Amino acid sequence: MSKKIISIVDDEPDIVELIKYHLEKEKYHTDSFYDGESFLTHLHEKIPDLVILDLMLPSIDGLEICRTLRATEEYKNIPIIMLTAKGTEVDKIVGLEMGADDYMVKPFSPRELVARVKAILRRSRQKSIQEISKIIEYQDMVLDLDKYEARIKGNQIDLTTTEFNILTILTSHPGWVYSRNKILDLLWGEDKIVLDRTVDVHIQKLRKKLGVLVIE
Repeated sequence: MSKKIISIVDDEPDIVELIKYHLEKEKYHTDSFYDGESFLTHLHEKIPDLVILDLMLPSIDGLEICRTLRATEEYKNIPIIMLTAKGTEVDKIVGLEMGADDYMVKPFSPRELVARVKAILRRSRQKSIQEISKIIEYQDMVLDLDKYEARIKGNQIDLTTTEFNILTILTSHPGWVYSRNKILDLLWGEDKIVLDRTVDVHIQKLRKKLGVLVIE
């Protein structure tokens, strides 16, 4: 099996080297970028399996890069971990609303970062969370678990990997009640190292994107 490719985008060389060291020790391949422009240019040559993205970058900041990736068909499903010195709840919510899958604040534990990378890559490999069906239909919505596509009345809804996985959980058993912890368990399992608030933000985004369709 080929090594997973992880792009590190951060303008602090010491941080980049620290992350690079710990990831390569776990047998990941890393590409390092110190500004947003060089990273976006490199995407045309090689698409990574995951991006570790600093929020504050020269020229193009992390939020703009995240927005660009989520708006581009070819790149929209790349998992993103935001890594930044901005640690307020508002900053975290903004990052998640822009499409980040996870958020870590500097200073950070390299071991925790590696654990989060493993968890996100593990669940992104899963073509479905539960092997019930390749297609799930709920009201006017159809989920294609092979293509990771969600459609309402034939119109495709752009979802991040985490949003799609949460929606798969909810639509697999309509009427079931899931607590935050249960959703975290199903998404991350033993690698559950994220905050309950993360689930709240993803659910809020799902509600906005799905509009009038409500999962009971």
